Amino acid sequence: MLPVNQGSDFASEVDFIYMTLFWGSVVFFVGIVGAAAYFSWRYRYKAGRSTPHQTHNTTLEIVWTVIPTLIIVVIFFWGVNGYMKFAVPPGEALEVQVVGKQWLWTFEYPDGTRSVNELHVPVNKNIRFVMSSEDVLHDFYVPDMRIKRDIIPGRYTQIWFRANEKGLGEHVTTCAEYCGKGHSDMHAKLFVDTSADYDKWMATGGTEWEDYKTHMEDWGKIQWDRKGCSTCHSVDGSASKGPTWKGIWGTMVKLTDGKSVLVDEAYLRESMMLPQAKIVAGFDPIMPTFQGLLRENEINGLVAYIKALK
Repeated sequence: MLPVNQGSDFASEVDFIYMTLFWGSVVFFVGIVGAAAYFSWRYRYKAGRSTPHQTHNTTLEIVWTVIPTLIIVVIFFWGVNGYMKFAVPPGEALEVQVVGKQWLWTFEYPDGTRSVNELHVPVNKNIRFVMSSEDVLHDFYVPDMRIKRDIIPGRYTQIWFRANEKGLGEHVTTCAEYCGKGHSDMHAKLFVDTSADYDKWMATGGTEWEDYKTHMEDWGKIQWDRKGCSTCHSVDGSASKGPTWKGIWGTMVKLTDGKSVLVDEAYLRESMMLPQAKIVAGFDPIMPTFQGLLRENEINGLVAYIKALK
């Protein structure tokens, strides 16, 4: 019923109020439906039996008015207290800029480091997300952290959380608001790191890069999936919103201006950084720029992966 992992300090509080409301609803449902079923049976029609006329019962009316009112007031102030905790981030929180676009997430850190569909945060530190959209309505949702907030075009929204020791590791981030054809593929990975791992990732791209740097095509395949390339570029020759990568390396592709260009390292790098410079014939200019969003090792990995797709 609920995500098992309670990765943030908010999670246990959110789960507690949710389960309280759930089981409270179950109790009232069983009580009301049970009473209705009993009275329906107890006072069912029988020939020759007349039911006495009832006007009102003052005690009963007071009870069913006062008790629900008190319960609703308690729930209201309980909810307001939790909402205020979510809505007001601490002043010393680490600020991360989050941008939602069809159909990927980009993240920017205070030192200018950027990433696509991959978010790293240190454990036991307050994190504040300042969020915006480049196109349509999105919704930033991390189930394990119990954080969820709409991202509205033309304005900034924010949310914050603090990952605890239980949250160390990988978590799924998704868009919870239908935003077009690629909505179901709009995922990112959130990694809660120790302080040492977080510092290493900020400097080099993390420990995973160390594991793959001798197999660049495998590293590139990971980036194809993480950076959202898979939503537009197939690797099996099938049609998609962008040119397939299968067998494209070393070929001449025709552009919308009638010219042709060789698919080599220079062309691929330019297509990532300045995607509108050369548009392949038959495709719309919809690819966003990855300028500042890809590390050098990630670019090299993507090129190596494309080379390997014969």
